[in-house]
Amino acid sequence: MDIQNAQATLVFAWSIQLMQYAELFCQTNFSFLKGASHAEELVTQACFLGYSAIAITDECSVAGVVRAYTAIKDHQLPIKLIVGSLFQLNSELQFILLCPNRQAYAELCRLITNARRRAPKGEYTLSEWDVMSIKLCLLIWIPTGEESDHTWAKWLHKYHHERLWIGLQRHLNYNDKSYTQHCRVLSQTWEVPITACGGVLMHTANRLPLQHALTAIQEGCTIAHASRLLLSNTERSLRSKLKLSKLFQPQWLNESLHIASLCQFDMSELRYEYPQELVPQGYSATRYLRELVDKGIKTRFPEGISRAIQAIIEKELSLIKELDYAYFFLTIHDVVMFAKQQGILYQGRGSAANSVVCYCLEITSVDPRQISVLFERFISKERNEPPDIDVDFEHERREEVIQYIYQKYGRERAALAATVITYRFKSAVRDVGKVLGISESQLDFFIKNINRRDRQQGWQAQIVTLGLQPDSTKGQQFIALVNEIIGFPRHLSQHVGGFVISSGPLYELVPVENASMAN
Repeated sequence: MDIQNAQATLVFAWSIQLMQYAELFCQTNFSFLKGASHAEELVTQACFLGYSAIAITDECSVAGVVRAYTAIKDHQLPIKLIVGSLFQLNSELQFILLCPNRQAYAELCRLITNARRRAPKGEYTLSEWDVMSIKLCLLIWIPTGEESDHTWAKWLHKYHHERLWIGLQRHLNYNDKSYTQHCRVLSQTWEVPITACGGVLMHTANRLPLQHALTAIQEGCTIAHASRLLLSNTERSLRSKLKLSKLFQPQWLNESLHIASLCQFDMSELRYEYPQELVPQGYSATRYLRELVDKGIKTRFPEGISRAIQAIIEKELSLIKELDYAYFFLTIHDVVMFAKQQGILYQGRGSAANSVVCYCLEITSVDPRQISVLFERFISKERNEPPDIDVDFEHERREEVIQYIYQKYGRERAALAATVITYRFKSAVRDVGKVLGISESQLDFFIKNINRRDRQQGWQAQIVTLGLQPDSTKGQQFIALVNEIIGFPRHLSQHVGGFVISSGPLYELVPVENASMAN
């Protein structure tokens, strides 16, 4: 009997090893103040657990996807990345969209853009028409457990029955069994297949205290007062395949693999295309750039140029042509010529000063004859990335340049780049301290008196000497949570002047949302 039990155990262990699973519902910390793990942590942990695929599905956003993609690529992780997003329609309908191909990705970005653009910065608004108009993305519906789900099931089945699944989550809450049965009835009644999914917010269970803190920060209250809003257990972390096999039926797990197999879109398919209207009809970008450089030579070198400078210009133009950067130079030249015509002071800086072409195009004012030019600092084949041309415009008139770009390219094709505001030491101390119930006066005292440049004594030791009780539960939580939250995204902001300008609609390449300032 013991031998039989041992054999059965080995067979079960082997079947778990062979079992495959794709996590299709996973939010990173780019679902601001909700997800409690970095995208890199999630894909690494999913790979460690033996998942075959993971979908990054931040709410009305694809901001976390790039970091997940980069982590998989840099570390050569054997896991498939699926691009998607979570949406809420009012408070009644929650669903996930996944991208099976490049066209579906464009559809997703367009939907996010529309939802964001009709709402104040940081928010979004969906309509039933938005959901009805989805034609390419796969849709995983997360039922609420209410009787109204049957109305939504009928409506979703009408418009999306060939691309529709019920996403069953099992978080072992008080109503887990009744919710599972509710989803089964919906599936049978409306002929919508069920797929297992996790609704993941953390890569490991030990991030639960941080997730609680993030919830309290979002609600503007202490963790103690947020009790009803907090997760009751750690089931929204990435779980082992053994546990998943006990929670979900095999066909539900297999359905996650089927959906993953339909998602063939890869981030490497995205290609940036430069705007082309700056090039006159009948010209190539390279030929027009050379013509502008030749004109610039006459302005910059009225007495003629030496063979050495001519050789440098030919070398630069040859490399610009080879790497297909002519449109980039033409775009920068157009903007600085506008500034020059309007009398707006500007100055190109950085490694662009190492380019004679930039000098001839009047992007920089640094005479190459006065410095030792090393063009490879500016452009090289090895770096395989566009050159970095920084142009400073006088602060008081920078808005004129911004509006010129909007007028020239239109708001469908031009937008200011977003920047990610992350938690740093002071904001981490303040937000974590507040949700733990530490007084603002004490937090101010900590922030003002901690010397972050002190290499002899870390901030943890300094804060103890300033009055934090290190042996207390609150003191231990405070130090641990501040350490974890530093570097977390807090919200999106706008770059002071960094534009993205595209050949086609920008919202088919990346989502666009409103800035806080008008226009």
